[in-house]
This record gives sequence, structure tokens and C-alpha cells, in this order.
Amino acid sequence: MRNENTTKVQKVEAVERALSILDVFSDGQVSLSLSELAQATGLYKSTILRLCASLERFGYMRKDEEGRYHLGPGLWRLGSLYRQNFAAGDQIRPELRYLTRVTGETSSFFVREGDQRLCLYRENSKKEVRHHLEEGLKLPLNNGGTGRILLAFDGARGSLYDDIRIDGYYVSLGERDPDLFSVAMPVFNARGALAGAFSVSGLLSRYNQTVRDDILVELRTSAKRLAGSLPDE
Repeated sequence: MRNENTTKVQKVEAVERALSILDVFSDGQVSLSLSELAQATGLYKSTILRLCASLERFGYMRKDEEGRYHLGPGLWRLGSLYRQNFAAGDQIRPELRYLTRVTGETSSFFVREGDQRLCLYRENSKKEVRHHLEEGLKLPLNNGGTGRILLAFDGARGSLYDDIRIDGYYVSLGERDPDLFSVAMPVFNARGALAGAFSVSGLLSRYNQTVRDDILVELRTSAKRLAGSLPDE
């Protein structure tokens, strides 16, 4: 008779392996081959094939005609439910639309998810050449404007984060992508707790101190409006 505790551990490991496959996908990595998945996860190809088959059945992954894997529509459904549960979209989306309209650049709102940051809402710039973001995108916490803000106002230690807390904002110049800038600021809810971070981002070639100062004025204005309207969760 199989030991019950061993079975439970094996089931958890299987779930974690499946989730590790999904976590490989990122901005710029929207489709991956079996070999690429094996290299990124360290799993055997036979294991990946079994796990991907299960993920496909539940709609969390799909395989194209060339044998490459993509994230499936089931994840979009879960992401939509997550955004509904967050219950702040009605307040945040108008501010992002406003920020994009007055700055001409892409604006976004990120929340912390473990050691990553998740793009919960975004309004892409209407410019032909722009920084394009997708809702549901996950990025590292330890670089980029909103990542630094989330770490700083979640208690991260160090002189960098001390300065961010004093300044109340952070400017990232080519930190995650050498061609991009972002100006980021924390967003607090009605109770004064950190709700997330939002930023205005665009091509580094369009950045200068005047642009930074103008963006900061608009971010501060939006942050003040949001501070009294976000749900006290």
C-alpha cells in the first residue's frame, strides 16, 4: 500500500513542476519549444510532455502546428477573475487613461506577486513607436520603476530604497530594457496601505528632466485622487 504522505508530496511536486513551466513564459517569450522549456525548467522532456498535455486539457496551454507551446485562454479567464476580485479597476483605469493622454506615453499599474510584479492594468501609448505592455505580464521585482517602488514601500532595506521612500518616486533609465525609461510612484488605498505602483514609461530617446518633472506632476495628481477612492482591503 502506497504511503499517503508520499502521495501528497508527489502531487504537490507535480503541481509545482506544471507551474514552473507556465512561469517560463514572459514578455518576449510568448512561444517556446520543448527543448527551450526543458532548458529553462531543468525538467526531463518526457515530464514536460506529460505536464503540458494536462495543461492543454484545462486550457492553460496550447501547442501550435510547429510544435511550439503558448499560454492558453484559460489563463486569461483566471486573470480576468483576479482583476475583478481586486475591485479597483473602475478607479485605476480612468487614471491610466488620463496619464497616457496627457503624457503621450504608456501608463501601467503593477502589484507585487511573490518575488515578481504583475501588470494588473495598463493603457498603452497611441504613438506608433511606444513601450507596449500587456495586462497579466510578470516582471522581476529587482529592476524597473514599479519593481523598485513595490520593494521600497514594502520595507526593503538599503540606501537605494531609503532614498526612494524619501523621494516618493523612482526613475528607471534603461534598467530593464536599454531603450526604455519609466517614472514610477506608489499608490495607497483609503487606509494608507500600499495598493500597488503605477508608472509612465516610454522610449529613452524621448526622456529628459522636463519630461520627468511633467510626468511626476501628473503621477502625484493621480495618486492623490486614488488615495481616497481605492477600496480598504
